[in-house]
Amino acid sequence: MAAAAAPEAVAPTGALWGLVHDFVMGQQEGPADQVAADVKSGSYTVLQVVEALGSSLENPEPRTRARGIQLLSQVLLQCQSLLLEKEVVHLILFYENRLKDHHLVIPSVLQGLRALSLCVALPPGLAVSVLKAIFQEVHVQSLLQVDRHTVYSIITNFMQTREEELKGLGADFTFGFIQVMDGEKDPRNLLVAFRIVHDLISRDYSLGPFVEELFEVTSCYFPIDFTPPPNDPHGIQREDLILSLRAVLASTPRFAEFLLPLLIEKVDSEILSAKLDSLQTLNACCAVYGQKELKDFLPSLWASIRREVFQTASERVEADGLAALHSLTACLSRSVLRADAEDLLDSFLSNILQDCRHHLCEPDMKLVWPSAKLLQAAAGASARACDHITSNVLPLLLEQFHKHGQSNQRRTILEMILGFLKLHQKWSYEDKDERPLNGFKDQLCSLVFMALTDPSTQLQLVGIRTFTVLGAQPDLLSSGDLELAVGHLYRLSFLEEDSQSWVAALEASGALAAVYPIAFSSYLVPKLAEELHKGELDLSRGDEPTKQSRHLRCLQALSAISTHPNIVKETLPLLLQHLCWMNKGTVVAETSEVIAVCQSLQQVAEKCQQDPESCWYFHQTAVPCLLALAVQASMPEKEHSVLRKVLLEDEVLAAMVSVIGTATTHLSPDLAAQSVAHIVPLFLDGNISFLPENSFPCRFQPFQDGSSGQRRLVALLMAFVCSLPRNVEIPQLNQLMRELVELSCCPSCPFSSTAAAKCFAGLLNKLPAGQQVDEFLQLAVDKVEAGLSPGPCRSQAFTLLLWVTKALVLRYHPLSSCLTDRLTGLLSDPELGPAAADGFSLLMSDCTDVLTRAGHAEVRLMFRQRFFTDNVPALVQGFHAASQDVKPNYLKGLSHVLNRLPKPVLLPELPTLLSLLLEALSCSDCVVQLSTLSCLQPLLLEAPQVMSLHVDTLVTKFLNLSSSPSMAVRIAALRCMHALTRLPTPVLLPYKPQVIRALAKPLDDKKRLVRKEAVSARGEWFLLGSPGS
Repeated sequence: MAAAAAPEAVAPTGALWGLVHDFVMGQQEGPADQVAADVKSGSYTVLQVVEALGSSLENPEPRTRARGIQLLSQVLLQCQSLLLEKEVVHLILFYENRLKDHHLVIPSVLQGLRALSLCVALPPGLAVSVLKAIFQEVHVQSLLQVDRHTVYSIITNFMQTREEELKGLGADFTFGFIQVMDGEKDPRNLLVAFRIVHDLISRDYSLGPFVEELFEVTSCYFPIDFTPPPNDPHGIQREDLILSLRAVLASTPRFAEFLLPLLIEKVDSEILSAKLDSLQTLNACCAVYGQKELKDFLPSLWASIRREVFQTASERVEADGLAALHSLTACLSRSVLRADAEDLLDSFLSNILQDCRHHLCEPDMKLVWPSAKLLQAAAGASARACDHITSNVLPLLLEQFHKHGQSNQRRTILEMILGFLKLHQKWSYEDKDERPLNGFKDQLCSLVFMALTDPSTQLQLVGIRTFTVLGAQPDLLSSGDLELAVGHLYRLSFLEEDSQSWVAALEASGALAAVYPIAFSSYLVPKLAEELHKGELDLSRGDEPTKQSRHLRCLQALSAISTHPNIVKETLPLLLQHLCWMNKGTVVAETSEVIAVCQSLQQVAEKCQQDPESCWYFHQTAVPCLLALAVQASMPEKEHSVLRKVLLEDEVLAAMVSVIGTATTHLSPDLAAQSVAHIVPLFLDGNISFLPENSFPCRFQPFQDGSSGQRRLVALLMAFVCSLPRNVEIPQLNQLMRELVELSCCPSCPFSSTAAAKCFAGLLNKLPAGQQVDEFLQLAVDKVEAGLSPGPCRSQAFTLLLWVTKALVLRYHPLSSCLTDRLTGLLSDPELGPAAADGFSLLMSDCTDVLTRAGHAEVRLMFRQRFFTDNVPALVQGFHAASQDVKPNYLKGLSHVLNRLPKPVLLPELPTLLSLLLEALSCSDCVVQLSTLSCLQPLLLEAPQVMSLHVDTLVTKFLNLSSSPSMAVRIAALRCMHALTRLPTPVLLPYKPQVIRALAKPLDDKKRLVRKEAVSARGEWFLLGSPGS
């Protein structure tokens, strides 16, 4: 038995010897992986590998020894986790000894040590032993890059796993690493070396007397001057090295005495990148430095920063200089002072003031802005700095404002004051009497009021912004100040000459009303109420348009100041009362006036959305009132109401839909449930008990033989129920859905049938998957199929199909594909084909009233991409199979889909679809032309190589369309001609003379916007191929 087993034991060893021989003597690389795999599988042990390598490791030829050690090292790299502690000890001793071997052997030895540095079984003390041996025996910088990287990896591994042992070396470890890194040039190694230095400092390794040496060995690379080679596989960028080195230099205050002189020197150099790097590094250093480190260098640092901001032509240098000054001031501000210590912040700010304040007084005002920026950068660093600088600068600027009489100079000074006032918003003061602005409040208010009464619009604008900032300071303004300010804002809100001032005045009123609701309720709301009443009288008399314009401004002002719950409780009744007055008046109310009131109501509703209490107040006040007015308008009366016809117009109902939708989307589910319990029965049962004025001459029955006016109000029901949260249960849902389906196919009133279809689709989209939604869907499909047969309801049935399809597409419903196939089939229908083509635009677009994310609809991510993938092949196939008279429908539908598709999705499909897009340009339908041009323009910029293959067709078709009867098409075609210049120049040059001649014609177009695009496009073609273009 023993004799039989002996050959079996020898056989594996013989195979190992063969693999070793092939690697060492045969110079083959494959055997190393095989040996490692066999060791991992247990066929051999590491000891057997060492024994098999015995003659190689002792060979007098260095290359043979190197190959033998290389094989062992590669095996260890893959099998180091299998090693036992005593094996690691013997291997470490072996490798340390071999560090004294021939230089050809060293790279393989280092690979082995890297493998051993990863061993969990490494006994204590051996990490120190290995590093000492490397520091003593290896001249690292004479090695190749990859071998130097191996040394850094060994150090990194030991720092991660044997930190306490390495710290036991004290400063010797730091000194040893300095020797290793000294002279490193490769960026791959530098990134690792910088990280090691950063860890040395941040993990509190002992630097001993080698602080300056460690600084020198890293700072010699500052500033980084590295340009990565083209097609660099390592992907190291200059910015990576800059940030890595900056992290080292800014990691400890102990570098300050060496680093700050270097930074000052580089800031003062002529090299832009060195200035930027130095200022950014200084900014980073200020986070860890204190007064002690900065004290001796503050004058020089300030001088360098001041010079850069005053003299530089680079905005980046200026911005970095200001950021560095801000950080310096912040650093000095947070340092704790001893009782007998010098206050460096005070002296530093005094120097800044001394060098800058006289520039604020110069008549030519050349260095005013640079000085102001420096002062504001320092003032923004801390409350102390802000107080110190503001108390010195504000009196000077106030004096200069009164000295200079020209509006543009006053505007400059006021803008500087505004900058300092904004800084005060950052700091809070426990004792309001200590607030530095208190002493200047009266002068500032006086100055602002002067600006608000100045004829210069630009000065007025700065005055408005300044007062807004002043008003944001808590309890700064007195009641008298606010009364004066409100008067000025009221006056500016009705300025006819310039729109900028009144828009700014409205914004300021809104901002200040949120802070001072009582003042605005006391002073401004009564004035606006009076103005609104005047407007009512002017409208009743039919006065000139100027007074009507004031009336519209008043509505805008009321909505603008509705930024506080208490003010909303005053402005909302005014607006609703005004709408009721128009309903009861005796003059014809214009559609635009009613829409203006609704727009103001919508703006108030938007402002109420942030506050649940205000949101509910608006909803329960405005929605019943609007519904009551609409129901009243829909009733047949002997006396003809002024507002009746107006309230039932499409545009007015659309405006009311926006108000009701906005008032509903942010309701909590509980409150929404209260409201839905009233509004749905109103439409289904005629329950009018919750309406504020509910004495109507007949019942409200929009679904049961209601008049056309009553049916139109289904749009308001749609606005409400389609904006509710998904988890709100809708009462009588089955009845409601059936009534909506019936009304949606009613041919007598297209507006109400469309509103019913949209309402049905909006509700269907939100329902959870299950039997109920399937039943409603089947109900709609049956109605659609019946309606699409020849008869009077085809158009209405198609509209229902379109909206139901959109509801399903948005939520990825499985049946959406069946409905989109039905829609695609209708493209060949002689009657409905064009409408079906436009329907694809609706499917891909975002709606504003239903099926919106804001209205809690289920809108899945990337539904457009999915629709494109599922349906475009059918559109293309249908186009090729269609008869000539319906091909434009397919092109139109395809163009709508592609035009609304994210361009990254479209680009890969462009080669197959481009021929169809080019054919769409020949279609006579302006909508198709415009949609296709809008789709092609960005593609010319993003896929020039593909588009250049069709340049002849593109040039011809774009030039033809630049003479289209449609102005929008002419503009789009000229923009595409402009975009064509992004194609490769050699492709375009043959067409240059033809294009320049052809573009001369639109230069004389009767429309200014067309002429503008023609000038732009022709200019680019003129420059094509010229030097520097």
